[in-house]
Amino acid sequence: MLSDTKLNYLQQLVQNASREEIIWTKGYLAGFLEGSKNGIQIPVIASTENVAVKPLIIYGTETGNSKKVASQLLANFKKNKIQAKAIDVFQYDTAKLDKETIILFVMSTQGEGEFPQNAIQFYNYLQTHDLDLQHISFAVFGLGDSSYPLFCHAGVLLDEILAKKGAKRLLPLVKSDVDFAPNVLQWEQDLQQVFKQQVAPEILDSKVATVTSHKKKYTGRINNKIVLNDVGSNKETYHIEIVAEEEVLYEPGDALGIVPKNTKEDAQIIIDYFQADAQKLIAIQDEQKTIENWLQEKNIKGLSKRSLEQLGQLLQAEITFEKADLIDVLRLFAKPDSFQIENLLEILLPIAPRLYSIASSNEAHDGEVHLTVNLNTFTVNNQLKTGLASQFLADFPLHETLEFYIHKNQNFRLPKEDTDIIMIGPGTGIAPFRSFLSQRDATGAEGKNWLFFGEQHFVQDFYYQTEIQEWIATGVLTKLDTAFSRDQEHKIYVQDRIKENAKEFNAWLESGAHLYICGQKNPMSTDVEQAIVEVLSKERNIATTEAKQILEELEATGKYQKDVY
Repeated sequence: MLSDTKLNYLQQLVQNASREEIIWTKGYLAGFLEGSKNGIQIPVIASTENVAVKPLIIYGTETGNSKKVASQLLANFKKNKIQAKAIDVFQYDTAKLDKETIILFVMSTQGEGEFPQNAIQFYNYLQTHDLDLQHISFAVFGLGDSSYPLFCHAGVLLDEILAKKGAKRLLPLVKSDVDFAPNVLQWEQDLQQVFKQQVAPEILDSKVATVTSHKKKYTGRINNKIVLNDVGSNKETYHIEIVAEEEVLYEPGDALGIVPKNTKEDAQIIIDYFQADAQKLIAIQDEQKTIENWLQEKNIKGLSKRSLEQLGQLLQAEITFEKADLIDVLRLFAKPDSFQIENLLEILLPIAPRLYSIASSNEAHDGEVHLTVNLNTFTVNNQLKTGLASQFLADFPLHETLEFYIHKNQNFRLPKEDTDIIMIGPGTGIAPFRSFLSQRDATGAEGKNWLFFGEQHFVQDFYYQTEIQEWIATGVLTKLDTAFSRDQEHKIYVQDRIKENAKEFNAWLESGAHLYICGQKNPMSTDVEQAIVEVLSKERNIATTEAKQILEELEATGKYQKDVY
C-alpha cells in the first residue's frame, strides 16, 4: 500500500502523462517486478539527447505480445526524443524498403517454427525478390517459448534473410523466452547506446543472444477425470484433476504445459510401412531409443509445409498439402528403395508442448491442478480426427505418472482484491475464470465479479453449473449471463448478452472494472471485441474509432487482458 504522499504523486504523474508514457510505465514496472523475482538487474535507461535516427519498428504477432513490445519501445523512444514509428508487418508497404534506413523487427514464432499469419507475406516477399538492402541497418527481437523445438525460429529466419539481402545488423538477434519484459528493456538500452554513437554499424556476425526462462518440470497423477457434458451433447469436455508429488507453484491465469505422445498403434502403422523392427535401437544426436519410442515422441500430426517438403524429397514426390498427417501422406505414395526409417526420424521434429489454462486455485484446491479439456474433433477428407493432446489426456490412465510444467502468464492476472472484474469465457474459456472465482472465494476478495458463459445447450453443456450456482448464492459471483446458442431457433452468443446488458456493462467499465476474455481467438474474441466497441460507442455517444481507442487504452494499462488461442 502506498503512503498518501506517494499516492498523490502517482495520481498526478498518471493524470499528466500521455498514453504512450503510460504504456511505457506499465512495461517498465512489469519488467522490474519480473526481473526482481528472478534476480535480474533491470537497467535504468538514461535519457538520450538529440539522437539523429528515425527507426521504424515492424512487429509480427499472433497473440499480441509482439505488438506490446513494439508499443513499449515506441513510447520510450519518444520519451527520449527518438522519432520512431511502429507498424504491423501485414500493413507495411514493402515498396518503402528502398527508403528505410533503420528497422527494428519484433517477431514471434508460432506452431512448428512458423511465422505469425500476418508476417508470412512479408517474409515470402523477402525470399522471392532480388533485393539490395545494404542501405538498411536492422535488429531482430525474437519472441518464443523455449519448450518448443524450433525456439524463436521465425526470428532466426528473418535475421538470416535480411543479412543475406545485404542489410547490416545493429545488434545480434535476440531470442527471448516467455518472460520477455526484462529482455526488452535490455535490448532497448543496447539500441539506444548504438543510436547514441551515430556511426555506421559494423557488419556483425550472426551470433545470437538467447535469454530463456527456467521451467521446472513436475510429475503428478490424474486422480479424477469426468466428462462435464450430459448425455446427448455434441461435445466431450473433461474436468481433470492432477495431484503432484510436490508443491506446484502457480497463480490464477497460468497454464499447464504437457508434451503428449503418439499412440503405439500409429507408431506401428509407420513401422509397417518401412517393414522395420519396432525394437531396433537408433541413435539421433547422441541419444539412443527404439524406433517405436522415437515415433511416439516425434511429431507426425499436422506436419507443416516445411516438414512436408523434406518428406517429399525422401519420397521422391511432390507434396502440395499445406498441412497433413504423416500417416495420410505415406498411404498416398509407395516407398522408394532409398527411403529408410532412419531418414524419416532425422527430419521429424519433437512433439511441441500443448498449453491448457489452469482451472483451479492453490488457495482453494491445495496440492491439485485442475484442467478443462475439450476433445478436439475435426474432419479431413471425410475422415473424423481428434486433436493429439486432448485425445492423449482423454485416454491417459488414472494414477499413472504424468510430466508437466507451469507456463507463467503475467499478462492474465487478477487485479487488487477490491477491484471489480468482468469475465467472458465461453466453452473451455471458463477454465481460468473458475480459477479466478475460486481464488476470490477462498481469499474473501471484496471486488464484484460478473461472468459471461456460453455453450451449445443448457442441459448438456453448462460446465461447473453446481459451483457457479453456489457462488451466486454466497455472493461471490455478483452477476451471471449465459448464452446457449442452440436452445432456440435463433443462435445466441456471449456477444449478444453483452449488447443486451450494454448500459450496465459500460457502467462497470467506467467504474474501473477489469475486463478479461478467454477462449477461441477466431471468431469468438473478434466478435466479442466488436460487441464491446459497439457498447462503448452507443453508451458514451462516441464514434467507433474513439471506442476502439478506449479499448486499446484499457489493454495498454492492463485493465483489459486476453488469453485467446
